[in-house]
Amino acid sequence: MADVDPISELERTLAGYPQERYPIRHAAAQFHFGVLLTNAGRLDEARVALGAALSLFEPRRYPVEHAKALVALGATLRGAGQVEEAASRFQSAADLFRRAHLDLEEGAALFNLGLVETEVGEVDRAAQCFTRARELLDEKRVPAQAAAAARELGGALLSLGRPEDAGPVLTQAIAIAERAGDISGKGAAANALGLALLATGHTPEAIEAFEIAVGASPRRVRPEGFAIARCNLALAYLRQGRTERARLCARQAAAVPGAPAAVVRQASAILADPESPPRDDLLSVLDDEPVEMWLRIIGEDLMRWTDLSASERRAEASTWLDGLLDRPAAGGDLAEALLGALLELPPDEFAAVTRSLLEALAQRGGDDKERIASATSRAMARFPIPQWTRLRAAFSGIGAEIGQGELWT
Repeated sequence: MADVDPISELERTLAGYPQERYPIRHAAAQFHFGVLLTNAGRLDEARVALGAALSLFEPRRYPVEHAKALVALGATLRGAGQVEEAASRFQSAADLFRRAHLDLEEGAALFNLGLVETEVGEVDRAAQCFTRARELLDEKRVPAQAAAAARELGGALLSLGRPEDAGPVLTQAIAIAERAGDISGKGAAANALGLALLATGHTPEAIEAFEIAVGASPRRVRPEGFAIARCNLALAYLRQGRTERARLCARQAAAVPGAPAAVVRQASAILADPESPPRDDLLSVLDDEPVEMWLRIIGEDLMRWTDLSASERRAEASTWLDGLLDRPAAGGDLAEALLGALLELPPDEFAAVTRSLLEALAQRGGDDKERIASATSRAMARFPIPQWTRLRAAFSGIGAEIGQGELWT
């Protein structure tokens, strides 16, 4: 059976409940029809449907239904950029819900009103809305909504220049979001908390918060959140005087496809510092970290490599090989960590990065080439047989394609 189009189904429902004979059923169908149309981006049609629902749900007889239709219409108007009209609908809905003693519904309406006030620059009014919404939205009954209200309140307080007040609110938002299983909400709150901590001079704590934000925003799942948190982490490391760490984070933030323009500008400014070292940030960071941290750090940077062009990736690989040669005592551990990070990549990206490494190796002189290949082969032997087999096959296969197969036989 073919999938039923919900919009078409509601159109049939509307036809089956003519307004003259079934006014309330018709109103309910118009309400759901308007919500579906809004979600489909058909905003003009949605306004008509929701307007019909509002007129039939008379506020004196059906105050709750009228208020719900007002919230839906407010969302439609907000989506159409008519924020002042949207604010009016949300406020009216909140008033009706308050009279009906429906705390959760009133809190949701005020939350939406706060978002609109934020968009028009009325941050103080937005903070008032979010404060009341947080009071009304019971974190045990609606934890995700309560976390969102706390997060937006913290953001508003930050915008008002009150980071010391924002910190506790955002800490609460993180805890509630975690209990709700709202990972993206947790990441957004942690990022805002990092900014509050940075503004109040608590740089180590800010770094911890930004690390939580990065962890909650996987690069391939929530790239924008990852880029923002990574760039803020770069700023925090810069504040702490850890330049190599700052540059590595900035490079990773700027390389995210579709990263916000503000992130790219800020990251580029960090990387453009004439006093900064050359492109060996990864290896410089590894020099200051225990061996058990290398796999994670290298893995994070290999994700950046996968989005580079082939020539850029070869340049990164060449820098890595330089570092391997410059650190003979650590060569085996470095090679093992790199191979472990390679194994965590998806197959196509595993092959692309391996090819770049071998192409960069092919440009080396005989002695250096033998040293690197020997260290890499010994590192492969540290892995279990299945992983060793995969690595050996990839290196020998790609090596043979570029005329370097003898290094891996």
